[in-house]
Amino acid sequence: MPLLSQANLQNWYVKNKMSMMDIAILCKCSVHKVQYWMKKYEIPTRSISDAAYTKHNPDGDPFSWTPPKNPDDHILYGLGMGLYWGEGTKSCTSGVRLGNTDPKLLLSFMRFLIRFFRIRREDFRFGLQVFSDINPEDALDYWTKTLKVPKSQFHKKVIVTRSGSLGTYRKKSVYGVVTVLYHNKKLRDALCHRLPL
Repeated sequence: MPLLSQANLQNWYVKNKMSMMDIAILCKCSVHKVQYWMKKYEIPTRSISDAAYTKHNPDGDPFSWTPPKNPDDHILYGLGMGLYWGEGTKSCTSGVRLGNTDPKLLLSFMRFLIRFFRIRREDFRFGLQVFSDINPEDALDYWTKTLKVPKSQFHKKVIVTRSGSLGTYRKKSVYGVVTVLYHNKKLRDALCHRLPL
């Protein structure tokens, strides 16, 4: 059986999620030769973004979808989707982002992602922005205790904005604005476009 047989290519590329470059190295041939045989056998190829996603997540998606099962689940699911669509940063194409000054709102969004997508709490990342008249360390202490997450999950640099530059928003921001981040393009696209997972 030839090395670049249909069975081998199906096994390597489709089943084991190897890249065409990896296959070319394995078979000691050019990528163009792998592409030629993939096309000849009509094996669908991944897009560049899908290939990059697969390379960064070799064990498959780091999350799994669990549908709502009871009335409380449906309420939380609706709340989470509403929060993302109302407060989330859809322009961020690399992951899920939501920023707010209300810890209860942020905790609800985190519960939504944990409950329905099995995201591990330790995989969240956080950004903090404060006004210049707020002590960054005090604000960071407040948010780590309130959200029950370690400081290591926050970005090292706290963004400091000159006090008063955001008008009435200043009154709502006693401890600054926290952004919850989960870096995963596929989950972002599913939430943003309401796609089935």
